[in-house]
Amino acid sequence: MLKCRPAVLVVLVTIALTAIAFTQQKPASPPGEATLKFGDGKTVTIQYSRPSMRSRKIFGGLVPYDEVWRTGANAATSLKTDVDLLIGGEAVPKGEYTLYTQPGMSNWQLIINKQTGQWGTEYSQGQDLERVNMKVTQRLSGLEMFTISFDKTSASSATLKLEWENTIASVDVKEKK
Repeated sequence: MLKCRPAVLVVLVTIALTAIAFTQQKPASPPGEATLKFGDGKTVTIQYSRPSMRSRKIFGGLVPYDEVWRTGANAATSLKTDVDLLIGGEAVPKGEYTLYTQPGMSNWQLIINKQTGQWGTEYSQGQDLERVNMKVTQRLSGLEMFTISFDKTSASSATLKLEWENTIASVDVKEKK
């Protein structure tokens, strides 16, 4: 039988418990996904990371006004569509894109960028496909975790919503016929 000194055993158990705890921790900004299915079965999918407020001032603080924001955390927020779209009235051909936003005190812009696969802070304005204005409203109560969603308005249209803290920024998304 293998003999082990108590001090070595304590070290091994501590390492094992630390490894288990580390693998069970939730990420600070877990992944999120918003999916829109049109009546004809075509889909639009947005993949992003969901940061939390954690008692911080978000818009005008952590996320400065009038500067391009990665629209989430970590890797760049991606949009994949297998149908041609109109987002805020602007044509977005089927394909893959990165979404950025430029929050302002009273108005926001959604930026649809052709560069894909980059880290969220690697923004190239020369790759912008479109910039569209978003409607900005206030939430009745604060939202701790950043959330992107689609509210379907018909078989071929929806409202894309970005919500965090006390802010809702939204824009119409339609299947281009």
